[in-house]
Amino acid sequence: MVLVALLLIFFYLLYVVAPLFKGAELEEEHSWAVEGQTLALGLDEQNALGYRLDAAGKLDFFAANGDQAGQPLTSLDLGGPISALAPALPVQQAYAIAQSGNEVRIIKPDFQVNYTETGRETVPVLSFPLGEEAHQVLPEGRTVKLLGFEFNNDGAVILALGDTGRLWLTRLEAEENFLTGEKEWTESRVELATDGRKLTALRVNPNLRQIYALAGHQLVVYDISDPQNAELAQVLDVTDASNPVTALALMSGANSLLIGTQKGIIGQWFEVVGENGRRFRHIRDFKLGQPVQSLTTEFNRKGFVATGSQGRLALFHATSEVELAELNNSDAILMSAYAPRANGLLAVDGKQLHFFHLENEHPEVSWKALWQKVWYEGYKEPDYVWQSTSGSDDFEPKLSLMPLAFGTIKAAFYAMLFATPLALAGAVYTAYFMSAGMRRFIKPTVEIMEALPTVILGFLAGLWLAPLVEDHLPGIITLLLVLPLTMLATAFAWHKMPERIRHLVPDGWQALLLLPPLLLMGYLSMAMSPLLEHWLFDGDTRLYVTNEWNISFDQRNSLVVGIAMGFAVIPTIFTIAEDAVFSVPKHLTQGSLALGATPWQTLSRVVLLTASPGIFSAVMMGLGRAVGETMIVLMATGNTAIMDWNIFEGMRTLSANIAVEMGESEVGSSHYRVLFLAAFVLFVFTFLFNTVAEFIRQRLREKYSSL
Repeated sequence: MVLVALLLIFFYLLYVVAPLFKGAELEEEHSWAVEGQTLALGLDEQNALGYRLDAAGKLDFFAANGDQAGQPLTSLDLGGPISALAPALPVQQAYAIAQSGNEVRIIKPDFQVNYTETGRETVPVLSFPLGEEAHQVLPEGRTVKLLGFEFNNDGAVILALGDTGRLWLTRLEAEENFLTGEKEWTESRVELATDGRKLTALRVNPNLRQIYALAGHQLVVYDISDPQNAELAQVLDVTDASNPVTALALMSGANSLLIGTQKGIIGQWFEVVGENGRRFRHIRDFKLGQPVQSLTTEFNRKGFVATGSQGRLALFHATSEVELAELNNSDAILMSAYAPRANGLLAVDGKQLHFFHLENEHPEVSWKALWQKVWYEGYKEPDYVWQSTSGSDDFEPKLSLMPLAFGTIKAAFYAMLFATPLALAGAVYTAYFMSAGMRRFIKPTVEIMEALPTVILGFLAGLWLAPLVEDHLPGIITLLLVLPLTMLATAFAWHKMPERIRHLVPDGWQALLLLPPLLLMGYLSMAMSPLLEHWLFDGDTRLYVTNEWNISFDQRNSLVVGIAMGFAVIPTIFTIAEDAVFSVPKHLTQGSLALGATPWQTLSRVVLLTASPGIFSAVMMGLGRAVGETMIVLMATGNTAIMDWNIFEGMRTLSANIAVEMGESEVGSSHYRVLFLAAFVLFVFTFLFNTVAEFIRQRLREKYSSL
């Protein structure tokens, strides 16, 4: 039944984790013929309705899914052919359009949801985020040829390239009327220097502080924090003259630029902090395999669709750096649009409009994202990072399990470093040297320690021990050095005592003599801590360690965890090891002593070898306890997912991470399943470790059973 229970746990964890590694599925459900050049596409949240804006200035709403797919619903005439169009980020679903001359209007195809007696009703509407009036973006007599546009709650920026090749920036700022609550827009316009470059694409960052202009194989970055004094911030050679840029897009959050080229390479660029401040750098490439026709990004994730001139469509995810799905169309797909929930895709080629159903639940998870370094947006370099949530919708999940696995090993290492010598030495002394009367008192006392709830140990470690270690760090370090030396000095002094004095203490009770000197030296070490801190560390050990030795110091650190968790592990190791040593047949020890061996020789060459399988099992059981411990590491560390062996810094373990985040994770989400993956990793790790340990224990038993 135990094996059955283990198998059930194993397969249940595998069942929850398996969908993480399932690829995306893209399946065409409907297609229908369309006419004219398509400029914009979109879907509602339910994938029921869609819209299409064509070059003739006609906005069509239609049924995108179901039996009525392709059936027109509403058609609006925007007043003439569109000469230039610029989309905002996909999440905005807004467009700047120029129809004639030097004026631009901002439109937003939308879907209004009404609830009636008959149920939910979705009505297509056309709204104007910045008002219905047109905005003049070029001097009189000029015609708009190219646009860039973005807006937020505070304002908007419109870039316009005229027929003379001059680039103008129009800034609209919102002022809310405190009486009516309506927004009034004020405009200002300034010309930007292009230095003779021929611009082919324009984009605006939603923070309205940067704009991007594509000129041949160069990307020009302008700083427009002060629109009246806009300046050239950076000129990037994103490719070479033999590989022209064919597509440009901003990813969700607008921290990354995607640049597609004639040779089918899609490069990701974002700002990285360096010696000269924040500068754009080329981070990674994705291969489409044919000239890039268009790039479409998701609303709130780091995924995107790339279409090729030969009909290939591929789904990629920037963080996981994988191609998720692909399909090949008979005609080149000219444009595509994600559904708001990323579960549908609308695409148009030269003849037809296609609706695809998309299954893509966990694109951010891959082997590389989980176990290898990833270069996340805004980071200086690739790194292992666990940061599963944020207050931003366009947050880039960082789900590396390496910091958690490292933290688990680190916590277990320091706990075992503290517990193993004490527990094994105590077990050997208790079983082999201690008198029977004293053993009957000591062993149950140590075993009672195991009954102490770990939540109490964690509570004491976090609220009492951690501040104590911080305030008396010199005393704690001195204590770790002085106590072993005190034991040796006391033993040596007792050994030099006259025999008549040594015979006053019954054999096996000598350990009691250690108590007074140990207590005295412990008290003196802690009492001398302020004085040592003043002499050696200029009065503040924490600042000295941080500033002079350049070693980070957190109050809840590995030293605290090692002591507290070591205290919890000691009873496990002690009990099993003590039983193993005590169970060594007496005739072996008596025979060794009778042949002239000393007690120490008998212990090292007979007793420990015979008891080695049990001692090894004790250590493995203690290690298993340390690896799986939750409450102590949860309460006694800072729960910071960092990778540093520094004993004065904390960590986050797999078990503590599950305890902290499982309650806040959305059921079925990538975060939720990765937490189960962490549990699966912990389960497999302990299972394999215990299996190897059992194999070694059996070999030791076979080897020394003949003694």
